[in-house]
Parts: sequence; C-alpha cells; structure tokens
Amino acid sequence: MNEESGQAPAASRKSQSTRPSHPVARRWMVRPSDQAQASTLAEALGVSTIVAALLIARGHQDVDSAQAFLKPSLDQLHDPFLMRGMTDAVKRLLQAIDNQEPILIYGDYDVDGTTGTAVLLRALRMLGATAGYHVPHRFTEGYGIRQDALEKAFGEGYKLVVSVDCGITAHEPLHWARAKGLDVIVTDHHLPDADRSAPPALAVLNPNQHGCDYPDKNLAGVGVAFKLIHALFRERGREAQVPGFLKMVAIGTVADVAKLVGENRAIVTLGLADLPRAVNPGLRALIEIAGCGEDSEMTAYDLGFRIGPRINAAGRMDAARAVVELFGAQSKEAARHLAEHLDTRNRERKEAQREIFNRAIEEFEGGSERESQTHAAVIAGDGWHRGVIGLAASKIAERLNRPCVVISLDGDLGHGSARSIEAYHLFDGLTACRDLLEKFGGHSHAAGLSIRRGQIPEFRRRLNEHAASCLTEQDLVPTLNIDAEVQPRELSFQLSQELGALEPFGAGNPRPVFVTRGFRVMSEPQIIKEQHLKLRVAGEDNRPLEAIWWRGLEENEQVPRANQRIDLAYELEVNRWNNQIRLQLNVRDMQI
Repeated sequence: MNEESGQAPAASRKSQSTRPSHPVARRWMVRPSDQAQASTLAEALGVSTIVAALLIARGHQDVDSAQAFLKPSLDQLHDPFLMRGMTDAVKRLLQAIDNQEPILIYGDYDVDGTTGTAVLLRALRMLGATAGYHVPHRFTEGYGIRQDALEKAFGEGYKLVVSVDCGITAHEPLHWARAKGLDVIVTDHHLPDADRSAPPALAVLNPNQHGCDYPDKNLAGVGVAFKLIHALFRERGREAQVPGFLKMVAIGTVADVAKLVGENRAIVTLGLADLPRAVNPGLRALIEIAGCGEDSEMTAYDLGFRIGPRINAAGRMDAARAVVELFGAQSKEAARHLAEHLDTRNRERKEAQREIFNRAIEEFEGGSERESQTHAAVIAGDGWHRGVIGLAASKIAERLNRPCVVISLDGDLGHGSARSIEAYHLFDGLTACRDLLEKFGGHSHAAGLSIRRGQIPEFRRRLNEHAASCLTEQDLVPTLNIDAEVQPRELSFQLSQELGALEPFGAGNPRPVFVTRGFRVMSEPQIIKEQHLKLRVAGEDNRPLEAIWWRGLEENEQVPRANQRIDLAYELEVNRWNNQIRLQLNVRDMQI
C-alpha cells in the first residue's frame, strides 16, 4: 500500500493520473459466504453478520481467532529468539557494545531499508554503542552489499557490520569480509538464492532463509531489524522500551507493502496508535508536512500514501541518507528543513513517474514486439529515470493485468524493475531466465535486475514463455474481488464504524469491497476535473447516497444518465468535509 500499488481511499485521493484511457471490463467475483456460520460468529462477537462474514473470509472462523484479529496486542509479537541466527547476532553485538567496537549499519535505499537503518541506529546508540551507517546511492552504487563499501568500512576501523533489508544474496562480498576478519550480521527478508546456502556471514536473520522456523514469514526488512532490537533490549533488561520503536517499524512495514496479517498487523496497529504522540523532531516534521494526524487519528493510508512516498522519494530521486539524517535531527528547524527536502523530492518523483509511465506505454503499444508479449510485458528505453521505473512497472502491470519489467538502458547495460500480478511468481520467472541476467533479486511479486542490451529480446521471449506455462487465460482477465452483496438499507454509520475495527487495511487485508445492484441514479452525474465521476444514487428505500469514482472516466467510457439503474462495486467510508459527516460510496467499478 504505497505509491507503487493499490487504489487510495477516496477521501484523500489526488486528481493526478497517468493512466491512458483504455478501459478493460473486469470480472466481478463475489465471495461466497456461509450465512449460518456468519450469524453464529456475529452473535458471539456482537458484530453484524457482514463483519462476521469478512472475518471468516480472512481466515478467522472461531471466536478466539477473530478476537485476536480485532484486538492486536504486544502479546502477538513472537519471541525474537525463535529466528535462526538471533542468539549469535545478539551475542556479537553486545560484545561490540561492551567493548566500544564501532558498528556499521549497512542499509538499503528504499523506505523499508532507510526506516530500518534509522530505527536500528537509534536502538544501538540507546544501548551505548558507537554506531555509524551507510546507505548506498541508488544510481552510483546500486542495490545490496558491495565489496568496495566493506573495504572502506574496514579501512575506517569497523570490525562489525549489520545489514538492513539486504545481504541475503551477497555471497562474494561476504566471502571477502570473512577472509579479512570483518564480521557481518545480515538482516533481510528477501528470498535467498534457491540453489545456494546462506551467505558466509557471522549470523543471518531472515525468516525466509532455509532452515528458519520463525512462525511469521511476512516481516518487512524493518521488521527483521526490529526483532533484533527486541532481542537486544530484552538481554539488557530494557524490554519495556521496545514498543516505542513500533512507530517507525509500522511506517516501513506498510510502505513496503508487507502483508498486514499476523505479527505485521500487531506491529502496524500498535505503531499507528502511538504515532500521534511522536516526539522525534524528524518524525513530527514529516507527519506535519504530509498533512497527517490533524484529527489525532492516523491510518495505514497515511503511512502508505502520505508518509511512505516522501521517505521513498529520497532514494528514488537523490541520496537516501537524508532519511536517516531526518530521523536523527536534534532541532525542529533542522527537521523541518529535511522534511521539506523529502517533500520536494516526492513532487519530482511524481513528475518523473508520469513521464516514464507514458513513454513506456507508448513503447509497448507501438513496438514491433507487441504481439509476442501475450503473457508478460518487457519494456526498455534509453535514459529512463531509474528511480521511478518500479512505479511505472507497477502501474503497467495493473493496467495490462500482466507481469511487467521496465528497463532503463544506459549504454550496453540496462537496470530493470519488475512487478507481477497475483497469479504469477515473478522470482521464479526471473530464475528461469537467470543465464540472461547480470544479477537479480526480490520477491514473488516485485524484483530488480540488470541485463545487457543484447539479451533483452531473448529475455522477453523466455519470460513470456515461462509466464505462458504458468498463467491461464482466466488469470489474464482483470478481476474485482467483492466481499459481499449488500442491500441499501444495510449501509449505515454503524456498519462503517464496525468496518473500522478491521483496520489497518493493506496488502493481505484489503479494504472490503461491496456490491449493490439496481441503484437508481437520482440526478445527472457531475464530472470533476474531467476525470472523476460524482453520483447521487438511491435504492428501493429512496435514501440518497453520495458515490464518487475517482478517475472513473478513465476506468469506464460510459456515464450513466439520471434515472438509470446501475450496479455499483464500492468501498464504504465516512466522508468528513466542512464540518459535515456523511456516508460515501467510493466506487471501484460500475455496470449500467
């Protein structure tokens, strides 16, 4: 749920858009539900059957599981020592702290890596460590641990390095480090190489590594760093201070689009509750400049679409170390200056993203390879801004409902970002093409790569071949998953309030989508800024309801007329504007 993915909740969506007007009809898939089971759970919990059905659909069929979901707590955080490698990592770090050995934190340049670096740096210094950090520059250094950076650290006297959100595939640099006596602790959450063991580090903390029995595999990179903090503070008898770190961990978790289930749900819920009370000058300045928390309530939307993109923009457009500097700022003035810097970079990011998206779409639709890209899109261009190609790939994958790779070419070398659809395991596809790639890494649905210009045509062919072997024709049809069909009389402020108990919404716990059939359009629709559609509709009870479809004219060529009957798929929200509170249907799709 960040600037790369998802549809923003309507109350705060911006009018800017880059999506060409090629509407594609979507299949509506209404989730089947067991009304008897929902009624039983609803009675036990004291909620509506609609909310009970949503809980069941999210895997919480019994009362205990549903109550745990509705009331996340610190008790739901797993013992950090369940993670493989934790004991060795904690022992070595405490030794370094006690002996005043300098510790280098080696982070990544995205929001996950920079928030993880900032929070681990603060934690180590609170424990008395002498700690510095290195966040690589996206364009001059690239992703991951580099040997030259380790050589520099070694020359500066560092004997211990802790990575954040990177390192699981850094075999060669870590072989060099081991030979030199430089200890490295890897904290990461990316998928390891399928055919190689863990890198030669002193300890590897990664719930997704082979042989790790940690019960939750969905932690973001900042979440893994947090587990290390939790273990260190427990060993020092300071576990009561651990919840104070959850504010930053929540930001990185949401912005990295980690699934908001299990431990992540507890992390984000608790962090959100504490965010309005933040005293860190940098965090306070960022909250203010992003326009969050005016009513003392913050949601995952604020983290994913307001705060997260501003943090991410630093690494996309400039040097990501500005993020760590922001959260380490000691004065309000310095913090405000750095927050304004991130805000400016974010505006530049939006402009660059629009430009690259449009150029990539033109290249795809007008290219000679268009007809052969039946199951995956591989689009390349010279000089495209490398900081935003991942965002472009995400938008194009969403529009085409195909996995997409966008490659920025610089001479003979191309740097690519890849995004996938739900049905396709992208990392497996890249692994099948690994002989064509200089390097690659990532997750099942997001990855990065580098490739020689001459290999792109064959990579395009092979990736399409692999995707075709995995995807059915039905997988390629855009689908809107609908949680329930509801009647107009069921739409109420009480239902909206009950739905709020399912927050935080995001990956793994999407905002519920409902469908109501046979709404009557009460008056001529309003068109706002030539792209949004505002409707007044009513059901059989003739109660008027306001519906708004952000970017609706780009999604659907038809505009309904007054007195027409329409079916609406929508999210139910409360809109607060000019001291007025009203129910609002945020339209996801419409059938006339």
